[in-house]
Amino acid sequence: MEIINSLDNNTLKKIKKLKQKKYREEEKKFLAEGKKFLDFNYPTELIILKEGCENIEDISTKLINFDCRKLVVNEKLFKELSSQENSQGVIIVYPYCNSDITNLQNNIIILDRIQDPGNLGTIIRVADASGFKDIILTKGSVDCYNEKCVRSSMGSIFNMNIIYMEEETLLRYLKENNYKLHVTALESNSIEYTKMKLDNKNAIIFGSEGNGVSKTFLKSANEIIIIPIYGSAESLNVAIASGIILYKIKELSLNKELKYGQI
Repeated sequence: MEIINSLDNNTLKKIKKLKQKKYREEEKKFLAEGKKFLDFNYPTELIILKEGCENIEDISTKLINFDCRKLVVNEKLFKELSSQENSQGVIIVYPYCNSDITNLQNNIIILDRIQDPGNLGTIIRVADASGFKDIILTKGSVDCYNEKCVRSSMGSIFNMNIIYMEEETLLRYLKENNYKLHVTALESNSIEYTKMKLDNKNAIIFGSEGNGVSKTFLKSANEIIIIPIYGSAESLNVAIASGIILYKIKELSLNKELKYGQI
């Protein structure tokens, strides 16, 4: 392990820059903080440890599994790099995850200009848990490699195929590849999500926290779906709404497979 005691160190300067989207995109690298990330078998470029953490048993035993550069810095320097108030003393530098639009599953998730990194990270986690693999975000959405998003995903970001596309290009792709568009929105012709009808290929579209889905998506929708509110709440958080709908789609898909003897 290398011990570094100055923020003038070129490596630390580069790591600190990765907090900014501009530099993440230039370097194709991102940061993840927390000892939980030592549990994942994903290519790792660098590990930064707060002084003393390298000797903590549940951290030191996991470090053995990583064949990468490891840096130890004092508490003051670590605070310069950390994004958490009560950090566990571990920051990992990862290369960007691979993304591929050539081999999407039949059921995919579309997020239209989602803004909150915590919401996006939670949606990634829920999507992973409910068996989805592909998330497409429209341009203008929050960066999935934002540190808060990565942390909220709890490692599920490594399991997902995440793609950013312009709205027009995305709609053309969906049409050309015969996806049925299920748009979530409160409209006069909306139906309850429990009554949605799946085709062989389905795109489920969730809108931004403040503005919902775009008018273009609404006009292109094959089905507009809602989650009914039975109490006094005005609405549901988009991450919670996605969990409810994605698990329903998984249930409908499994029932369809059982009906036709595919599993």
